[in-house]
Amino acid sequence: MSNPPETKPAETTESFDQIFSQYEKDHARPKTQDGPRQIDGTVISITADSVLLDIGFKTEGMLPLTAFAGETVKPGDKLLVSVKGRDPEGYYELSRFKIAQPTDWSSLQQAFAAQATIVGRVTGVVKGGLSVDVGVRAFMPASRSGTRDAAEMEKLVGQEITCRIIKLEVEDEDVVVDHRVVAEEEERVIKDRRFADLKEGDLVRGEVRSLADYGAFVDIGGVDGLLHVSDIAWSRVQNPADLLAVGQKVEAKILKIDPEKRRISLGLKQLQAHPWDAAAAKYKTGERVRGSVTRIVEFGAFVELEPGVEGLIHISEMAWSKVKKASDVVKTGETVEAVILGVNPAERRISLGLKQALGDPWVEAAGRFSAGSQVEGAITRFTKFGAFVQLSEGVEGLIHISEISPDKHIHHPQDVLKLGERVKVLVLAVDKEKRQLKLSIKQLVPSSLDEYIAERKAGDTVSGRVIEVSGAQARVELGEGIQAACRLSGSTAEKEENQPQAKADLSSLTSMLQARWKGGAASSASKPEPLQAGQIRSFRITRLDADAKKIEVELA
Repeated sequence: MSNPPETKPAETTESFDQIFSQYEKDHARPKTQDGPRQIDGTVISITADSVLLDIGFKTEGMLPLTAFAGETVKPGDKLLVSVKGRDPEGYYELSRFKIAQPTDWSSLQQAFAAQATIVGRVTGVVKGGLSVDVGVRAFMPASRSGTRDAAEMEKLVGQEITCRIIKLEVEDEDVVVDHRVVAEEEERVIKDRRFADLKEGDLVRGEVRSLADYGAFVDIGGVDGLLHVSDIAWSRVQNPADLLAVGQKVEAKILKIDPEKRRISLGLKQLQAHPWDAAAAKYKTGERVRGSVTRIVEFGAFVELEPGVEGLIHISEMAWSKVKKASDVVKTGETVEAVILGVNPAERRISLGLKQALGDPWVEAAGRFSAGSQVEGAITRFTKFGAFVQLSEGVEGLIHISEISPDKHIHHPQDVLKLGERVKVLVLAVDKEKRQLKLSIKQLVPSSLDEYIAERKAGDTVSGRVIEVSGAQARVELGEGIQAACRLSGSTAEKEENQPQAKADLSSLTSMLQARWKGGAASSASKPEPLQAGQIRSFRITRLDADAKKIEVELA
């Protein structure tokens, strides 16, 4: 029994050219002046990123979902499409644009004149670009291929791509085509459709395409939206990369659309409740709070109490003493404790005080720095009328210019004092209500009066010159800068009242006293002269008061 003759298996694979040629024969339509035509396709199914269509071939065609730019599509819908080529999985790549397939030089000339989009097959990589079969051999420069490097160009070999003729010389059989311009136009049309469908307030899904210092660009279906760093989260974001990554899927809200600049602003944090919605009830004046210093400005520092809720510590509320720069007190990233001074829900502001959390030093100032006490501090600043001394944190006192030097007149405090110099002072007065301290340097410096009082005692007899006689009292100068009060007896006072009064010539006091002291005391036998200004007389000390710096005498 003879075996049946061996038969060759039928070809199961058809080339794209054969299939498309057969389809055109079966669906022949009269050509019109409209140029390239499209074929009917029926939507079979929809995936996450593409639409599958029945185009009458043995294999289905595929359209990217971005080609619909928000347009609603469902199984059974009819669409006009053009075949661009086949993808690696064997599906036909489709386009919603009309694509011509030239067959001779005449059709090439028509396509060139109409700037129509045509389809060609990449046959190989040549010097400077690609060789493309568009019915005849054409050249595509590498810069017009839409690829970035040689490796991507190699992947195009054997594929059918859309392009446009940019140079045609029939006699020289020179044809140059451009794929990039077609791809850019298709992308622009898709973006236009998508842009037209979007509205402010819409919720969109997208993929993070790139990151920058100022935010992230998100692809929301063929168009990019900018997610600014300030709209990523309610908390302050220093670097978008801390919260987002390229390729990450996100849901965002369209905040603003600028039709002229074709810009779309997106927001992530707007999908969450604003922290200030509950802040007014949560934060009360007078409460202590803790937070992190987020930024320092010229007038103070901002402290984050929770994500999206910041308070301001004004520079005047940082310390009880004067602060020149906020950075001298706090640092960015530092955790601080503060007291809430005020809450303004309408303006979403919280005022904080750092010094209030440390306690008011003036509460104890009256006890620590009582009048008459001697203390030490550093000169912090000068004014025309004196110098300020810091006695403790937040407590300053003023040395009036008249209380600086005991023996000379001062025009400017800086003439004898230096900024930062530590000095000993005497507390003259304390005003807790006004938060003021009056201080003195000169009253701690021993004077000629102090030395005079220290070297004598009550009952001593001394010589002095009468400066002025007034009623029952006279003023007597016992030495240069040393004066005493002399109370007169009744008879003496009556006699002195009848005598003409004259001011003493103080310029000759020293010489007169010296002459009297050399000549000795007046003879007790001689009759006392009436007491009058300018006389040199003997007096007996009746009272010495070192604290009050007072001397009282009587006629000896």
